[in-house]
Amino acid sequence: MTIENLSSNKTFGGWHKQYSHVSSSLNCTMRFAIYLPPQASSGEKVPVLYWLSGLTCTDENFMQKAGAHRIAAELGIAIVAPDTSPRGEDVADDEGYDLGKGAGFYVNATEAPWRHHYQMYDYIVNELPALIESTFPVSNKRAISGHSMGGHGALVISLRNPERFTSVSAFSPISNPSNCPWGKKAFTAYLGEDSKTWRNYDASILMREATQKVPGLVDQGLADDFLTEQLKPELLEAAAKASDYPLEVRLHEGYDHSYYFIASFIEDHLRFHADHLQR
Repeated sequence: MTIENLSSNKTFGGWHKQYSHVSSSLNCTMRFAIYLPPQASSGEKVPVLYWLSGLTCTDENFMQKAGAHRIAAELGIAIVAPDTSPRGEDVADDEGYDLGKGAGFYVNATEAPWRHHYQMYDYIVNELPALIESTFPVSNKRAISGHSMGGHGALVISLRNPERFTSVSAFSPISNPSNCPWGKKAFTAYLGEDSKTWRNYDASILMREATQKVPGLVDQGLADDFLTEQLKPELLEAAAKASDYPLEVRLHEGYDHSYYFIASFIEDHLRFHADHLQR
């Protein structure tokens, strides 16, 4: 598969790079960013943390705002940040920020007009890791993390593919999308009116029923404007308790939904993943 390098910046001894490629899953040209730590330049194959961003974001938000490169360089972890949806003039869209471009929700859409391009689940689970592992000096040891809509995606993907990931973490995830306005709008559009089909993309439902388990960490700010109506971390915590899932949920006074929150605790998440990736 041909990929095109769009930018390269040296940072903390490693390299942050942006690439574009034609995606067979999404039927469009996609962009992703990768941080390669210094260890990757010395012939060592490094593990990868996949970061899934939230509504309205691209591959740039995390890489520019989270302050993750210094710790990733120390730990020898590559970070891959894909875009949050298909892009292009012929890609279906919506006037709202919470559906369409920038709001792929990491599902495989089954409904028109979305299904031709919006296969973000397949892209993240299969196509992108295959591309990364065949192109860069990385191993097949993977962890996954994300924020908000991306936290939902990270949890769902790890729960459905526990053999592919050593660990999962999330900041402010949409924990029960079947039961919140963001999730109901997106799932109805992408997956149809039958809410039974939504279960495959609902972390609280999947976690309650899980038999194979991936260690997890969730951080949630208590000053988050979306906490009560959209995020509902208490439902994820209850699901983890019901299935004895190895999930730690940490609540933080005063923190909101922004990247200031993520930057405050990203080091904890990287060290959490490094511990499992190195086992």
